[in-house]
Amino acid sequence: MRADRLVALVLLLRRRGKLSAATLARELEVSTRTVLRDIDALSAAGVPVYAERGRHGGFALLPGFRTELTGLGHDEALALLVAGSRRGAQAFGLGSALASAMLKVVDALPDGPRDTANDAIGRLLIDPEIDLLARRPEVEEVPDAVCAAVRRAVLDGRRLRIDYAAADGPAAWRTIDPIGLVTAGAQGYLLATREGSDRTYRLSRIRGAEVLWEPAERPSDVDLPRLWQERSTRFRAGGDGVTVLLLLDPAGRDELLSTVLVVASEKPTPDGRLRMEVAFQDARHAEWALWQLGARVETLEPQGLRTALRDRAAAITRIYD
Repeated sequence: MRADRLVALVLLLRRRGKLSAATLARELEVSTRTVLRDIDALSAAGVPVYAERGRHGGFALLPGFRTELTGLGHDEALALLVAGSRRGAQAFGLGSALASAMLKVVDALPDGPRDTANDAIGRLLIDPEIDLLARRPEVEEVPDAVCAAVRRAVLDGRRLRIDYAAADGPAAWRTIDPIGLVTAGAQGYLLATREGSDRTYRLSRIRGAEVLWEPAERPSDVDLPRLWQERSTRFRAGGDGVTVLLLLDPAGRDELLSTVLVVASEKPTPDGRLRMEVAFQDARHAEWALWQLGARVETLEPQGLRTALRDRAAAITRIYD
């Protein structure tokens, strides 16, 4: 909405000082012409925006034009800024709204706390684009129109019609009763029911969405964390599970636990390793996870998995022999 954009423009100038029309256009994701029209509208409304010509020119506000938010402490403001760095808003199509909200929070702080918060947030990096191994997280693109329709149906309690492309079939339209939205690992999911049966839809696979007039058939209260846990457990248990007996260097324990479904038993051995019985979703998952641990793990059973890991290691050895 234009009103939100005008507020964001003022707050950008308040926080960062003089900015060129091109910079404002980039930050607000609009054209330079739109920025110039917005500047004219702000001036007409009495907002003290002035322009400086020349190579280093731009737009700025006269000093003293601001609002204050009282009662918000440094740690409270910092917590909001850190929370605002999370990827959940991006997964639900709220990235631009979140950026605007963060500008408002920072601008509304009194001078001292605002300067302190700006300095502190500059020393905290949350969810960078790459990790220490230069791996980029999987980024899922969801059309804005789809995000808006799904959010509206969830929050208004309305039925939803979606064009969904399941992993094992072509896209097809279906009518569902939305329950809630979940973000996990920077991926967004829609929890719903369809004809009374539980369903979980990945937002990136929704090609189109239409909000219907009928109210959704769903309970008035929902424990979303519990519901997500239940569905996650059912999903992980849905494959051809495999139980593995292994010996593990304790240094690899955390990495192993991040991939297994269940730890049935665990006890130390005289040589300092851990003898563990764990369960994976299927044999392919087990082979991949244990290969990542390299020499830190020795698979004892099942023999088929032990053989597969040996053959993989032998193939690598032949290349470098």
